Amino acid sequence: MANKELVEKLYEDIWAMPLVDIHTHLDADHLAARGLHDILLYHMVISELYAAGCPDGSRLSEEPTEEEAVYRLERAIPYVKYIRGTSCYWGVRIILKDLYGWTEELNENNWRECHELIKSKGCGPKRAKEIANMAHIEKSSTELWRAKGHKCDDMLMYSLEWAFFCRDQWGINDAALLELEHAWNEDIPGPPLAIGINPEVDCNYPKKIKTIDDVYTAVQHYVDHIPYDTVFSNASHFSTTLNYHDVTEEDMIKALANRKNAGTWERDVYANFINTLFLDKVSEIKKTTGKEIIIQYSLGAEPLPHETGSYMRPETIFELAKIINKYSNLKFEIHVASLHADQAWCTLCRELPNLQMDGFWWHNFFPTYIRQIISERMDMLPSNRQAGFFTDAYCMDWCYAKAVIIKHQYAEVVAQKIEMGQMDYDTALGVVRDIFAVDRKFFRLDD
Repeated sequence: MANKELVEKLYEDIWAMPLVDIHTHLDADHLAARGLHDILLYHMVISELYAAGCPDGSRLSEEPTEEEAVYRLERAIPYVKYIRGTSCYWGVRIILKDLYGWTEELNENNWRECHELIKSKGCGPKRAKEIANMAHIEKSSTELWRAKGHKCDDMLMYSLEWAFFCRDQWGINDAALLELEHAWNEDIPGPPLAIGINPEVDCNYPKKIKTIDDVYTAVQHYVDHIPYDTVFSNASHFSTTLNYHDVTEEDMIKALANRKNAGTWERDVYANFINTLFLDKVSEIKKTTGKEIIIQYSLGAEPLPHETGSYMRPETIFELAKIINKYSNLKFEIHVASLHADQAWCTLCRELPNLQMDGFWWHNFFPTYIRQIISERMDMLPSNRQAGFFTDAYCMDWCYAKAVIIKHQYAEVVAQKIEMGQMDYDTALGVVRDIFAVDRKFFRLDD
């Protein structure tokens, strides 16, 4: 461990640095926590409570009623005592202490009081701005459909999360077609399909893909509805369970003909053909019009019954590298939930100028892993090829907590590098500032 005084001084200086949160799920209708459930039952904490024995492992509804929130909190509270040592619960403590002045351990006797305290603060823009200012967060990116009339554009920027052409769904081999149909049947980009869909219930669309012409028409529909003036990225998942390779139109026609009995070969053909067609069109738009959109992929988290597990097939790394190299005029950003793959991704960043590494996602968002990733990327990559901050949070309270956790880890890492002579104090602060700065002009922050 580095010298404590040095770490504390670094943390103080790093804490003052402005941040751009490049990936969240903040909703303009409720930017801050609506109650204790938005803090304690954040999906990452739910996984820990479920592991501790809580009977509920699924996420809350998008818009839970008070009855649902209280019911789930009642069932979760008895298991809080078992997660007190986790870093996610550290985040809960940070939120309750710093934002609400609550320092008691949550238990069956006091959680309702805490719930009412949080509710009393409000969840609107005023409260969210207070929290964002405390964390020095200038802007946060969220899904376009969460703009809700663009009433909070001073705080938010937007990413298109509409259809995930390369996301596997457990036991659903035509998932890529369902994703494309989902977008084809909407004229205004809406929420993406959820993990764990029931196709017969959730995907009963008027327009269905039956022919190769339908595929071309549906992809064109998607591309025509990208609001380039409003969004900066197209965010989706790149499942490691799929096999990525070149496919032909003849392959796609054959796969479509066997949709009702599709296996893994058809699954891979659907995803490869649609994703390639999409990237072809976006690349051509960039060449002919100059309109640009970042291609963001998440990797290394694949479905389990309620959430996901960390999983990365080694072949996926170079399969994606081939795609990134092919579309050299597009900018790709990836966030990875598999620690062991991070070094390999860094080697690709060194040789693919259009690839950037982003933050710490899902199963990598734990201090031990964050420090290792920070150190490796700082050793291997230029500071302008890595974005050091995104939270994947659903309320500004968790954006704050993750800012605290992340900045603590940067202070620890750079303190060690200073002590071993890799850089001096001012250089270390400059490097961290660069990593937090991201591409400000691309995000329209310096226009």
